[in-house]
This record gives sequence, C-alpha cells and structure tokens, in this order.
Amino acid sequence: MMLTIPDVLTPEQIRQCRAALERASWQDGRSTAGHIAVRAKANEQLAQDDPLAVEIGDFILDRLAANPQFVAAALPLKVLPPRFNRYACGGTYGNHIDNSIFSVPGTPHRVRADLSATLFFSDPDDYQGGELVVEDRYGSHRLKLPAGHLVLYSSGSLHRVEPVTGGARLASFFWIQSMVREDNQREMLLELDESIQALTRQLPESPELVRLTGLYHNLLRHWSHT
Repeated sequence: MMLTIPDVLTPEQIRQCRAALERASWQDGRSTAGHIAVRAKANEQLAQDDPLAVEIGDFILDRLAANPQFVAAALPLKVLPPRFNRYACGGTYGNHIDNSIFSVPGTPHRVRADLSATLFFSDPDDYQGGELVVEDRYGSHRLKLPAGHLVLYSSGSLHRVEPVTGGARLASFFWIQSMVREDNQREMLLELDESIQALTRQLPESPELVRLTGLYHNLLRHWSHT
C-alpha cells in the first residue's frame, strides 16, 4: 500500500511547527540507526525525549486520530510517537528497510512496523533534491509532497531519501502497527470502505449499503488482531 493523505496539518499549523523546529536542537541522526543503516544515514534528528518532539508529536497524533482517511487506510492499533528529521547540506539516507519492531521510549511496550509514514513540513520549493524514493511491487515512486501532506507506505519496502543539495527538508516520520497485518487485506478493506462512502453519497437509501457495510465489518472481524 502507498497512499498520500493531503492536509493532515493546516498551513497555520505547519507555520507554527516549522518556526519551532527551525530553532530546535538537532543532533546527528546516525545515533538512532542500526549497524547496517548507519553507513547510509547522514541527517539530523531531534532526540526522542526532546520536549519539542514530544509536544509536536502528540499534536500530530491528535490530528491523525481525527483524520478519517488515515484511520481507514492504516486501521491503527498502535502508533509509535512521531520523530523528526532534518536534511541539509547534502544530507541523505541511502537504501534501507525499516526495522520490524520498535520499542516505545520509556515504556515496556513494542510496536510492529506494518506501515511507515512521512509527514512533510517543508514545501517542495524550500529545498533541492530530498525526494523520498520507495520501491515496492508496483515499481519505484519518487515523492516530494507539499507541507502538511503525509505519505503511508509498507514498512517492508526498500526506500531512501535523495541528497538535499540546497535548502533544508524538515519532516516527521513514524511507524504504525495495524489491526490488519497483511498489506493486501488493508488495501481491499480501504477500497471497500471508499466504495461504501461513495455509494452513501450517491444512493443513501440503497438497501445494498447495509449488506456492503456488513461485509466490511465481517472481513475486518476476520482479519484483525487486537
């Protein structure tokens, strides 16, 4: 699954977050990379316990919980607290696949990474290069989204961030454990959900809506793990 969700944050919310992030205490991003990924990683990140990261991360989680497209697509069971990175002056992250399991800082809990998410804080014109490139079974995808837009993709996908040759690229990134583990099952449920929503607008009195909605929930009941 790969899905772009527009306007997760409003322009004013982006402006406030960016103003804070531009004054943040950035650290070498290699400190959080594994022994393989560290050789490919050259960026800056906020410490996970940085009060600013916690504050903006909690705000992002609130916005996502209220976003019906995100909920329908991800069917989230657990969401790792958002992290933040900055790419500038040639910063890049070579080809890698995300870890399968992440520990939630300060807790005994763990999150299985089914979906990866990137929320852009910089507009495409703010920096040169810096495309997120994701390789999946449908081919290669190059993404450079407007500020406030989010992309969801399978955590098992090979992906990279191209070198930033000018300006700075600010983003948040995090992982989701879905109630439905299999990517193709989530895709089918999303397609069915979107079809139900479209029919509800076009034929609100159709008795078939009850049957289709029941089918959706029975499939979700069959495939979900909570």
